[in-house]
Amino acid sequence: MYRHPAIHEVCVIGVTDAKRGETVKALVVPAAAHAETITTQAIIDWAHEQMAAYKAPRIVEFVTSLPKSGSGKILWRKLQEEEAARRAAAGGGTRGSGDSGGEGSGGRD
Repeated sequence: MYRHPAIHEVCVIGVTDAKRGETVKALVVPAAAHAETITTQAIIDWAHEQMAAYKAPRIVEFVTSLPKSGSGKILWRKLQEEEAARRAAAGGGTRGSGDSGGEGSGGRD
């Protein structure tokens, strides 16, 4: 996803989905030049053209920054836990606390 010109940083996490059990969500820090013009649908459409269907995000959320460790790695587990807590508070169910790991979890696709 880092190949998209409007993406400065991105973290991909798994989130609970009523139909599929789990689905893919991308938390995107937009590039400054595209911050006002990029849309969630444009990111989703681009991902479907460039990636395998199971890797492409179905949900995109724009954020101003991503949490990082002291060495600069994106803390994807923290983001996944925060999302699970948000969904639980909203009555959307919860994910187990197990490590989903897997390809693309916070990595560069």
